[in-house]
Amino acid sequence: MNLTVTTHQAEEDIRNEQLKIYVNGEIIPKLEAKISVFDSGFMLGDGVWEGLRLYAGKWAFFDEHMDRLFEAIKAIDLDFKLNRNDILTALEATRLSNGIETNAHARLMITRGVKTRPFQHPSLSQSGPTFVIIIEHSTPKTPRPIKLATVPHIRGLPMTQDPKLNSHSKLNCILACIAAEKAGADEALMLDINGFVNTTNACNFFIVKKGEIWTSTGDYCMNGITRKKVIDICKENSIIILEKNFSLVDTYSADEAFLTGTFGAQTAVSSIDGRDIGTGKMGPRTEEIRHLYSSLIAREIK
Repeated sequence: MNLTVTTHQAEEDIRNEQLKIYVNGEIIPKLEAKISVFDSGFMLGDGVWEGLRLYAGKWAFFDEHMDRLFEAIKAIDLDFKLNRNDILTALEATRLSNGIETNAHARLMITRGVKTRPFQHPSLSQSGPTFVIIIEHSTPKTPRPIKLATVPHIRGLPMTQDPKLNSHSKLNCILACIAAEKAGADEALMLDINGFVNTTNACNFFIVKKGEIWTSTGDYCMNGITRKKVIDICKENSIIILEKNFSLVDTYSADEAFLTGTFGAQTAVSSIDGRDIGTGKMGPRTEEIRHLYSSLIAREIK
């Protein structure tokens, strides 16, 4: 039996079997939602995506997510005609067609579109972008604390594939996750090019040392919306938060560690490379951050 825990585990919801999916302006049943095998996203990972959570009928931190999405669209030089209001209209139409009111996760995917031939040159994508929205009923499980393993795969340089880009090309992170599973862990802890602790294959990473919270400089990790909110929360509540370089030695001796992401908010870490972190359970500082983040969400959706 597979005992792996992930930061994206949700309660089973039978309603997700009858979902309707947004595909290029149409909202169609899940089993009929298809794209071409010539789509550049399928063929080459040529596209970008964004994930959002719905609380009580409102998409949390919508503007920040759209800022990141449109920065990515511009970065890959994608000719995408819709604006953020158009995207919100499409999101809401998809949500309402599924009768979803709260506890949902949306994944927006935009690729360069269908290619005329199966090769990489972007000029072969002549039909315009493909735009897909999947919204699922999604109540995150409260998992046991996550076990991490350090892997040889690193988050690379901006001139190769910028780690800040939310692209469809996730193979590096997938290989990292596979390596972690082979080592008996749930997810991978990835280092940066200088050997400093950076991020996991799926989430941003924080440690707690003597009441202080540390996270990476942010130079080589996804610019997570939840990461930024946690940093802001700390500053607003007089919690010392440091964005700095730190090593595995610093990490192994941490009092607590946790992960952040749009799907699961904050997830505690129990061990890294077989070493217990603190008590191996969720610590008081992590619990405090979770409480403060929940309060922030409550204010956001008023």
